[in-house]
Amino acid sequence: MLLLAVDTSGKRGSLALVRSDAGRCELLDLAPLTGGAFSAQLIPEIARSLQRCGLAPHDLDAFAVVTGPGSFTGLRVGLAAIKGLAEILRKPIAPVSLLEAVALAAGAPGQVVAALDAGRSQAYVGITQIRKGDVALKEALLLDRGGLLDLVQNSAPASVTTPDAALLDWLRDAAVSLCRVERPQADAIARIGFARVLAGDVVSPEQLEASYIRRSDAEIFASDGGRSAGPASGR
Repeated sequence: MLLLAVDTSGKRGSLALVRSDAGRCELLDLAPLTGGAFSAQLIPEIARSLQRCGLAPHDLDAFAVVTGPGSFTGLRVGLAAIKGLAEILRKPIAPVSLLEAVALAAGAPGQVVAALDAGRSQAYVGITQIRKGDVALKEALLLDRGGLLDLVQNSAPASVTTPDAALLDWLRDAAVSLCRVERPQADAIARIGFARVLAGDVVSPEQLEASYIRRSDAEIFASDGGRSAGPASGR
């Protein structure tokens, strides 16, 4: 099975071509994407990646894509590209939360809290359950420092994992195991995607949706008459 995975959720993104055979995943190509220009880069870079591997679009069997959290614009670009390709090729899509990939990177079983810096002194937080290498996102939240501290002190997670040093500082004095990981790239998204495709946990292009967690400034402006729009959301 040949799978294309895409992450356009942050300032830097990536795409990966991964083949799975007899339960083993082989990374064929991993390409970086630069934030701010995803719309111009993504489709040409997918074409170049396939060409480097001597493959064509019709060789793809499935897609995996990060649905959030992250940049509103970046996520829209990534999801739109995968929707279009999946519709043309009639292939399934495995949605993946970046929080799931962060949690899985820690390698700890049981309940794991994954956290990402959301800017504005807030964090995207995912309560996940990891069992036998599989990860499931139980709840996704947007919390400030106090809220994150309350969560980890009251939910007794096995660990808190994050790629962001600032969030480790928030939790330095909390009685919880902390793990810093590298921000997952598209090859990690692909591995989660393979498991979901095999389990039939996939969606059609029409069903694929972003999971922003934070409301956009336009939504906030509309709901309160513009009183608390603040700086533009980009993370």
